[in-house]
This record gives sequence, C-alpha cells and structure tokens, in this order.
Amino acid sequence: MSIQPSPSGEELHDVRLTVNGTVHEVRVPARRLLSDALRHDLGLTGTHVGCEHGVCGACTILVDGRPMRSCLMFAVSAVDSEITTVEGLTEPDGTAQGRLSPVQQGFQDCHGLQCGFCTPGFLTTITAGLRDNPDPTEDEAREMIAGNLCRCTGYQNIVKSVLRAAEITKERE
Repeated sequence: MSIQPSPSGEELHDVRLTVNGTVHEVRVPARRLLSDALRHDLGLTGTHVGCEHGVCGACTILVDGRPMRSCLMFAVSAVDSEITTVEGLTEPDGTAQGRLSPVQQGFQDCHGLQCGFCTPGFLTTITAGLRDNPDPTEDEAREMIAGNLCRCTGYQNIVKSVLRAAEITKERE
C-alpha cells in the first residue's frame, strides 16, 4: 500500500482489495469506508448502505468468510482479506452468470424478499451462518438473522428461506 496526495491535499492510499476472487487496485482516502469503496470505486452496488452505523445489516459482506458490516470498516483495513459481496455468491455452472447459491435459491423459492433493500445483507449473513450451522432449527435460523433488519417482510419468509437453503445445500452435496 502506497500513499499519494490528492489534488485537494488529502492523502490517498493505493489499496489492493480481493473482492469476489478478483484483485482490484483502488486509490482511497484513509477514512473511505469499505462499503463506499465497493459501491463507488468498484461499482459493486449490491452492497447496500442503510444506516451507516452498523445497525441494520444491509451492508453486510463476508471478510475472510465472516459477516462484517462494511459501513464500519475502512477500505485500507481490508488489505490482505478475501471479500465476498452479494455479487460473488453465485456458484459457477459454466454460464456467465453462474447458478444461484443455495441461499439465493432459498430466497427465491420461499419469497424471502419484498423491496429487496436488505436482501444482500441477509444473503451474505445466512451464507456464513449455514457454514457454521448447516442444519438449523427454526429458532437457530431466527438467531442467525437477528442482526439484520427488514422493514417489509415480518421475517417469516426469511426464516423459511434459511431452512430451504439448508435443504438445498444438502441436496447439492
């Protein structure tokens, strides 16, 4: 990581980010949030920013496989980390788009979204949750998503989506 001044005099840092398996070089101010770097510098707009305080979970991504609120992390802190955004959840299947991950398929099958704003954060959170607990009970599914807020669904179909994703994962093994 190197440091360069910007035209405004603010120091810019050359940062190498590995996002969805691809290495990106970005030049950012020291206080650029990872959510902003993903959205504005890399054009990965699937990471949504809702509260900018780490409360809602809409900006949740995976950093080294663990859920992380990207609005609480500086881009310069993500050097040498493997970052997965919602755009990186699809699974390779020989097509350009890939096939839906079990969690994405579960959301589709069970109508786990309405407006969709919170969905990327739920998808990444649940992806990590199912790695830790591949066969959750309904209560465990509720606990898995407890840190993510949704204003539309009432969570019933999101819980069903978690359970369906667990079934799909077993079917694909």
